[in-house]
Amino acid sequence: MKVAIGTDHAGFALKERLKRELVRLGHEVYDAGTMSAEPPVDYPDFIFPVAERVRRGQADRGIVLGGSGIGESIAANKVPGVRASVVTSDDTARLTRLHNDSNVLALGGRTNVHEDAVRWLGIWLETRYEGGRHDARLEKIRAYERAHYREMP
Repeated sequence: MKVAIGTDHAGFALKERLKRELVRLGHEVYDAGTMSAEPPVDYPDFIFPVAERVRRGQADRGIVLGGSGIGESIAANKVPGVRASVVTSDDTARLTRLHNDSNVLALGGRTNVHEDAVRWLGIWLETRYEGGRHDARLEKIRAYERAHYREMP
């Protein structure tokens, strides 16, 4: 799987840890930066490239990080076709894929224990979207995006 990853300075250490895990699992990783834990940098500069790669099909999934993952998920969700979710537990890691078919994982480098985040990454990567009753809900999101954003197919 091709995975794009990006962070600001607050998520840098966790980004590096997740990159090692992704490579260990055999995934191809594109690192959108930042390349240092030195502040200040602005998370949108690193999150939008991740979300755009997912939108264009250049990455199967994306991972965005920051202090909490919240601002990063907000930024990623501005890109049509992206379904970014902040994950804070085993259950949210599973449900965001199972019910929402999320294609971008958002995590906090300051708010999450890194070993927990590695476990959640594994759950998120392994969980398949179950479809069924959730298909109609996701189609409503896609229809809204098509109606309001010209760049959507």
